[in-house]
Amino acid sequence: MPQRKNTKLKVAMLGHKRIPSREGGVEIVVGELATRMVASGHDVTCFNRGGHHVSGADFDEKALSEYKGVKLKRVFTVDVKGLAAMTSSFFASVKAAFGRFDVVHFHAEGPCAMLWLPKLFGKRCIATVHGLDHQRAKWGKLASLYIFAGEKCAVKFADEIIVLSENMQKYFDDTYSRKTVFIPNGVNKNTPVSAEEITEKFNLKKDGYILYLGRLVPEKGIHYLIDAFKGIDTDKKLVIAGGASDSTEYADDLKKSSCDNIVFTDFVKGRLLEELYSNAYLYVLPSDLEGMPLSLLEAMSYGNCCVTSDIYECESVVGEYGVTFKKGDVNDLKEKLEWLLSNPDIVEKYKSRSSDYVCNKFNWDEVTKKTLDLYYGEER
Repeated sequence: MPQRKNTKLKVAMLGHKRIPSREGGVEIVVGELATRMVASGHDVTCFNRGGHHVSGADFDEKALSEYKGVKLKRVFTVDVKGLAAMTSSFFASVKAAFGRFDVVHFHAEGPCAMLWLPKLFGKRCIATVHGLDHQRAKWGKLASLYIFAGEKCAVKFADEIIVLSENMQKYFDDTYSRKTVFIPNGVNKNTPVSAEEITEKFNLKKDGYILYLGRLVPEKGIHYLIDAFKGIDTDKKLVIAGGASDSTEYADDLKKSSCDNIVFTDFVKGRLLEELYSNAYLYVLPSDLEGMPLSLLEAMSYGNCCVTSDIYECESVVGEYGVTFKKGDVNDLKEKLEWLLSNPDIVEKYKSRSSDYVCNKFNWDEVTKKTLDLYYGEER
């Protein structure tokens, strides 16, 4: 049952890999929401996945029991591709169902396959659909069916469904006649930093490279970017920053198709990540499929000139403050990159406006307030 407004809530969140983490956009969203809710007086527990970091054991960090006041509970996980998400969300859902929680917030479609269980025990259940995950190329047939089952379960049992784009809102309305709530992601204001570690480690200098930063998975369209870049005559480098997700096959194929002036950094965080965002000449996100790309929001918050595919989820973020190319069209991407490489004054114009625009439009405090309103069952 919804609680009275301003009552302090006991909230469970699940479906992410773990927090604090930058393993994916879901983890960033959960971390931002959970810490802000705790800061405003609520009791939040996040059920973290067991097993290794998605980019490999080399990136594992010590498991915490608390993060900025958020309680962290590690759940049993079969650390095998296709089973890690299923098993962790199953055991997290069981714990949430039997725990003393007012609200259970499911993140991503797959974990929603278990949403019925805490709902059966009288919990108010909220689902955030970060993207139509069953459409992602990295999943096999069985995993896609499971994720699709999660989507249907959310439609049937969730008290509220949050979507990150108006496109997804239309999808749920057209497909299921199910009303959803559009709450986009937020972004923090970031201050650019000088190139130090990236120069020492990768020989990268300010404005000396084009940057892609995100997971190395097929739907991100990184292969388009590599193909386009290889056809351009430039002394700038292409930096592909990020780790593989669940399988290294796609990342391995990208590296095989590479050339001398393409740099793969693997998973990055901390100062290294800040420097990469801060010193890029261009940031490129060539995705075929997105929910709401946090990496794009972050790139703009650092004052980057951003180039994206023309899918709605990217266009709705950059607006007139970035450049788009036709999705999947290598020649169009190549032409846009060549134009921007030849016109640094245009690049500088985009850079000068992007940070203020994106930080004013997408605000985590506002996102948290709207999410809490849904927890309380306020009318939309």
